[in-house]
Amino acid sequence: MGRYRPAKTRVPVTVGESLRIVREFQELSQNQLAQLAGIPQSTISAIENDRVRLGVERAKVLGRALKCHPGVLVFPGWELPRDAAA
Repeated sequence: MGRYRPAKTRVPVTVGESLRIVREFQELSQNQLAQLAGIPQSTISAIENDRVRLGVERAKVLGRALKCHPGVLVFPGWELPRDAAA
């Protein structure tokens, strides 16, 4: 990762937007994710539209279904301190 450079422009992302981005990146519909995670599609839609909080337990379930760490979904704006990236 020696050639890694952070993006110059950062766009704030909500938890719901983070879920949508990861889901769409994996080319999954809300219905497909609902089946994989065992969570109703209406709940996934509500999370993505920031009407329902994600919560730790749902983050774990959705993280497993999306094959990503739950922290990616829960903390979308988090970044490593500069000295930790070295």
